[in-house]
Amino acid sequence: MLAPRTVPGDGVPVSVGARAGAGDTAMARSPAMTAALTGFERHLRAERGLSPHSVRAYTGDVAGLLEHARRMGHEDVATLDLRVLRSWLAAQSTRGRARTTLARRAAAARTFTAWACRDGLMAGDCGALLATPRSRSALPEVLDRDQAAALLAVAATSTDDDEPASVRDLAVLEVLYASGIRVGELCGLDVDDVDHARRVLRVMGKGAKERTVPIGLPAVRAVDRWLAEGRPRLARADSGPALFLGARGARLDPRGVRRSVHRLLGHVPGAPDLGPHGLRHSAATHLLEGGADLRSVQELLGHATLATTQIYTHVSVERLKATYDQAHPRA
Repeated sequence: MLAPRTVPGDGVPVSVGARAGAGDTAMARSPAMTAALTGFERHLRAERGLSPHSVRAYTGDVAGLLEHARRMGHEDVATLDLRVLRSWLAAQSTRGRARTTLARRAAAARTFTAWACRDGLMAGDCGALLATPRSRSALPEVLDRDQAAALLAVAATSTDDDEPASVRDLAVLEVLYASGIRVGELCGLDVDDVDHARRVLRVMGKGAKERTVPIGLPAVRAVDRWLAEGRPRLARADSGPALFLGARGARLDPRGVRRSVHRLLGHVPGAPDLGPHGLRHSAATHLLEGGADLRSVQELLGHATLATTQIYTHVSVERLKATYDQAHPRA
């Protein structure tokens, strides 16, 4: 059975306004705006249950909005209106911000004004009328099945050096590809989150939502080897329950995983230079190509809506068309 656990990083304080988030020059906010930003941060952490990364992104974006509002002469959240929000986004667009960045900042502004209206800081929710800039949907790059197999073979061969980091990297890649979990979810795994008998992981996803994810026998064997041969050699007295450890015995962080994935992929001829998220895309694509239904893949990936998962059907269609164009004599 899997033991109860806490959310990794839960309760970690995030410095309000530590970054402008919108490319604005930092300037002193009024006490009313500072208090509103502090309350908004608390709302994101305590009520919405967002990850520390998401809290930093949202509060940084709203800090930029409030700084822009103050330059327009607004000293209180209560005086914000749709004109200010549109002006802020227009300024970001003029600076060349990507459409995806503008869409996220618009979402942060709407979340902030909805919260401020609910808490009585604003008479009405002006953000409800703020349109989201449309982003161009780009299909994610993925490995094909042979490239994925070659990557795992490279990682397995690298364990011949008997270094604990090599044993760990093999287990990390096997788990990422087998489960399709996010790199942050992988780094948040504890030893007790692996049910070896049932071959499942307990994963804490976005919004502190817990889900159970199956993994294959090769991934279980790689994790078992890491726990027997690798982790004891890196563990320190303060390592805690973290499943994967870095070179100094602390919980492995996403940057370390990205370095390992990039390095090992460099030994696979013709493979695109992907990060851990590319393995997540690859796992989802290969599942659908193998006959898995979209709803099951949604549950596996932890997507809130089916629409997010549907991009992988587009990836599969694009690959099918590429194969057709290459193989059919009258393509």
